Amino acid sequence: MRKPFLLIGLLFFTFLIKAQNTQPAHRLKVFIDCNNTWCDQNFIKTEINIVDFLLDNQAADLHILITEQETGGGGSQFQLIFFGQNKFKQMTDTLRFNTDPVATDFEERDLLIKYLKLGLTPYIVKAGNGNDIVIEMKKKMNEKTKDTSATKDPWNYWVFRVGANGYISADEVYKSSRVGANFAANRVTEELKVGFEVFGGKNKDSYVLEDDLGNKEKIVNNNEDYNFQHYIIKSLTSHWSYGYEASLSRNTFSNNKGRLLLRTGIEYDIFPYKEVNTKFFTLSYVVDVRRNSYFDTTLYDKTKETLFGHALKAKLSFNQKWGTVSFGTEYHNYFHNWEYFNLSADGEVDIRITGGLSVNLYTSAALIRDQIYLPKEGATSQEVLTRRRQLASGYNVFTHFGLNYRFGSKLNNFVNPRFD
Repeated sequence: MRKPFLLIGLLFFTFLIKAQNTQPAHRLKVFIDCNNTWCDQNFIKTEINIVDFLLDNQAADLHILITEQETGGGGSQFQLIFFGQNKFKQMTDTLRFNTDPVATDFEERDLLIKYLKLGLTPYIVKAGNGNDIVIEMKKKMNEKTKDTSATKDPWNYWVFRVGANGYISADEVYKSSRVGANFAANRVTEELKVGFEVFGGKNKDSYVLEDDLGNKEKIVNNNEDYNFQHYIIKSLTSHWSYGYEASLSRNTFSNNKGRLLLRTGIEYDIFPYKEVNTKFFTLSYVVDVRRNSYFDTTLYDKTKETLFGHALKAKLSFNQKWGTVSFGTEYHNYFHNWEYFNLSADGEVDIRITGGLSVNLYTSAALIRDQIYLPKEGATSQEVLTRRRQLASGYNVFTHFGLNYRFGSKLNNFVNPRFD
């Protein structure tokens, strides 16, 4: 009689042990946060369908922050930070990948999906859905093997860009057109940034005005602008850098017949430059000299003058899973008269307060006291209305703000592109 009871007890004990060691599987809840770049959410949901994509970051098991920075070669570096939440809060990972300068949107999103899958794998396994993952670590026979070690670039990291552009817009009383061209040569490495850039263009606007008697008058407004720029930025340490810039420009709108600008300065980043994807705080000091010549005599009876000045700049930015905060300010004045100065600041805040509540604000303002290049002769009413000449202003301000709240279903895995 004891053997059947002993057998039943053994079976019950074994079942109890297995039940305790078996963790029920559940679908991983994921929130995708494309902070400063665009993500094809429909494509992501289509290609990865073994997780639940949430619209509420607070309810997710995993918050994925995706940021993008331009590389020296003209491509992009994407950074994916995987912030585990709830029972995954001890799991955090960061992945990075670069795209080619000529990569199409199709190629970029394929790479993004690849690295999303790589980063999601350990979280999906821990959630108990490892059986749904298929891993292939075998190169195709016709795929060329790429050496990931440093290789010599036949172009020595130089990148060249040549372009031409233009537009035409017209209706019965107004016509506007522009033609332009540009050329740029840049070389970017971790130690040095070198660049040469040239651009120029011509604008033409025409208006037909009709008075009460039916008389028509045609007003034609022509403006042109040209610029040549050269700069070198040298990395000194992981926090310090030095640089200089030289430029030659011409702009009829700003009474600039010809301006030669030379400036040089230093910059310090509170955080190491390598952390630019998530945070940076830079302070820089620049001194400059300008040789200006003007189309018309200025307010101060000048047709030519040489000006010396300096500037102090600060930039702060944070890209975190709670949102983005950035702020910048710049002060510049001329040495011969410190009353001629320009003080500007701008700030941007985009913060997710709760799962469904977010606030965004962008504002910029400038206190302008250095428009010493303006023509002495006053602008005509036609020049004011057609913006043919730059006008005096003591300040400028721009602000954009928004408050958004979303409620309802937190889950959305469906893709329906009909009538999009």
